[in-house]
Amino acid sequence: MSQPEVNAVKPAVPVQEGAAAKLHAGFLKNNLREYGMLISLVAIMVLFQVLTDGTLLRPLNLTNLLLQNSYVVIMALGMLLVIVAGHIDLSVGSVCGFIGALAAVLMVEYDWHFVPTALVSILAGAVIGAAQGWFVAFRKIPSFIVTLAGMLVFKGLTLALLAGQSVGPFPVEFQRLSSGFIPDPLGGDTFRTTSLIVGALAAVALVFFKMRGRAKLAAHGMEQEPYAFFLVKNLFFAAIILFFSYLLSTYKGLPNVLIVMAVLIVVYDFVTNRTTVGRRIYALGGNEKAARLSGVKTQRLAFLTFVNMGALAALAGLVFAARLNTATPKAGLGFELDVIAACFIGGASASGGVGKVMGAVIGAFIMGVMNNGMSILGIGIDYQQVIKGLVLLAAVFIDVYNKNK
Repeated sequence: MSQPEVNAVKPAVPVQEGAAAKLHAGFLKNNLREYGMLISLVAIMVLFQVLTDGTLLRPLNLTNLLLQNSYVVIMALGMLLVIVAGHIDLSVGSVCGFIGALAAVLMVEYDWHFVPTALVSILAGAVIGAAQGWFVAFRKIPSFIVTLAGMLVFKGLTLALLAGQSVGPFPVEFQRLSSGFIPDPLGGDTFRTTSLIVGALAAVALVFFKMRGRAKLAAHGMEQEPYAFFLVKNLFFAAIILFFSYLLSTYKGLPNVLIVMAVLIVVYDFVTNRTTVGRRIYALGGNEKAARLSGVKTQRLAFLTFVNMGALAALAGLVFAARLNTATPKAGLGFELDVIAACFIGGASASGGVGKVMGAVIGAFIMGVMNNGMSILGIGIDYQQVIKGLVLLAAVFIDVYNKNK
């Protein structure tokens, strides 16, 4: 009589293992785009590290890579919200250049201090975003048309403001926004101990807050990613933070603009994932009519995404001007293409409602690593543009293919 019971018990473990494997496979399939972009970034970095004989990840080049892409990352955070809401902003490059010109005129020609200059510049960017957002949200003019007009308008205003000439140099304190590094009170001429400690604390904080967030989700019985994926992903990010912090510590330490980017990434990741406003923006882009019928003030929400985009474009303009130590009439030319490409490559959907902050950041660095690596290899700007265009087309094709499937 006991034999059937033994036979009944034996299949239990394989069934559980099979269910777990099926769960993992299903999760990976549903999140293939997110993990695929991260794997792509690592693969591209490894490829160029080999092709450039190790030049890509040398501390000096790594610092330049961060400085060169800081303004793209900053604007990508704002562009992500605009795209998720179902719109587009083609004017960000021109607004970036215009704000840099405005800051240059205020500091160089009118002797303004850099702090009020920065505040006025960011406020001006927000006002520009509000003006464009008003036409899009309340007058229902397509964002493509409004921001295309804005691109032309602010290109012209930049030329007029600078009178067709470059304006600079800037005060040293302002230059440190982009070219400065965090101080090292612990000393060290060849190794910046403070930067390594900051990086280690950031890595620990990342793991801690992710674990706490997972525990809260579990307490409420909410669905979450399998523990194996969660653990590997976050330990990988923590290791990357430590590794790059060490590399940067062997040069001049962590750039000031990296701290600015890190703070913005954390803030926008929190807003999009943990706040009512963030969830409503996704609802707006997913189905505007349904969101409006659910009580979401869709017009005001769309308006605010453009205000936010204008403010971040202004901040990026200050960072870019500080890096060049001058404002030029051609500043910001083509920036909108890199910013939009970063969002789409990072997984944002062209139809709205889909996209993540970390995806946009990864997309920005994919573009940045490609630009940097191809420049080191001596590939001409003509072929660089061709390759970047094909990468963008491939990313959008995959998005549309997955949606239709």
